[in-house]
Amino acid sequence: MWFKRKPQNRRLGREHLLGVRLRSAQVRAARQRWAAVGLSSLLMLLLGAGLLWWGVQWLLDRLVYHNPSFAIQEFDLRTDGVIAVDQLRRWTGIEPGANLLALDLARVKRDLEIIPWIDAASVERIPPRTLRIRVFEREPVAQINVLRPAAGGGIEVAVYYVNAAGCLMLPLDPRQRSPTASAPEALPLLAGGLNPDDLQPGRRLKTPPLAAALRLLDGFKHSPMSRLVDLTVIDLSCPEVLTVTTDQGAEITFGLTDVDQQLRRWQAISERGQLENKLIASLDLAVTNNIPARWLEASAAAALTPRPPGTLRPRR
Repeated sequence: MWFKRKPQNRRLGREHLLGVRLRSAQVRAARQRWAAVGLSSLLMLLLGAGLLWWGVQWLLDRLVYHNPSFAIQEFDLRTDGVIAVDQLRRWTGIEPGANLLALDLARVKRDLEIIPWIDAASVERIPPRTLRIRVFEREPVAQINVLRPAAGGGIEVAVYYVNAAGCLMLPLDPRQRSPTASAPEALPLLAGGLNPDDLQPGRRLKTPPLAAALRLLDGFKHSPMSRLVDLTVIDLSCPEVLTVTTDQGAEITFGLTDVDQQLRRWQAISERGQLENKLIASLDLAVTNNIPARWLEASAAAALTPRPPGTLRPRR
């Protein structure tokens, strides 16, 4: 116990220490080098991709999109209706000399199908210089007349056409019609039962009386009665029946359903009246049994004479 050494302060002694700080600095420096190499490689890759994209675009512009060899020189435009070919080309917004391959076909198709008179359109390229467009028109089957304030004061009559699907159209300007197209024929008038605020070109009307009137017009077009009389006015004001006035002055009342059957009844009654030398003055086909009818003597009205069948457009 007399020779026991006095403890010393360890901080004053010399001890062997591990170089942890040195290794950490080396690892950090290595990581920084790898990060710098990776960032430089990424920048070089992006720069190379950008140069490649710019080069491809430059080649496309020089060899394709601005190549005069692909300038449009011929418009192959066809329609199944009455719209003039020049008017169709104006509606496309494409001028001769535009690049065929740079053309946005979807935009051209969309711009054409926005026109209320056009039901569908197809657009395709025919290299090297031809653009082919096929247009399928909406065929008007009736007209609607609405009174509205005129621009210069007073009241004017606004005329709308409607096709078999109930889509509204404005009448074509004579300059927009093909010179070879026949003059527009007189269409049956749809009167009453429609809200003037709903009458917008390109809009499709879906009221039950209007839908029944369009079914009636389609069935009448293929009925033998279409060779004897014409429908001039269809009154839609009553929500349950249609009151039809013919060019002979007769008033025929139709229900909203079973239009084809009612047309056959009208034909049978008309044939029976011809056998008795009588004409129909009024007829209520909405009644299924004991159909009310009022007659005129054939001497008091023009006799019914068969007419040549009209030309029907192919149904698409």
